[in-house]
Amino acid sequence: RLLIKGGLAGAAVYVAYDQGLLGSGTEGAEALKKAQETLPPAIQEWTDYLGLEVRAAQLPATPKFDFSISDSWNKGVHTVMSALSVAPTRACEYTVEGWKYVKDLVK
Repeated sequence: RLLIKGGLAGAAVYVAYDQGLLGSGTEGAEALKKAQETLPPAIQEWTDYLGLEVRAAQLPATPKFDFSISDSWNKGVHTVMSALSVAPTRACEYTVEGWKYVKDLVK
């Protein structure tokens, strides 16, 4: 079982790497666009092969993503770095407030 799970995990990582999902943001965006173009015809082909009747109205529309992955990543990095740079100051402020609270409780 462990070998099968490891093999599946390795295959998933290989496919993700091969399709460009582990690369830069532009490569990921290109892979997403490629998947959006490929999936509907592939689903139709499989339903025809299996003899299932699937009308286009039954399939959900492919979601449209109008955002830059690299910009989103950069915004996240900036947010985390901003929080880390303010952390020591906030820790001191919260410590002072905590001591005041404890002093008020002791009185």
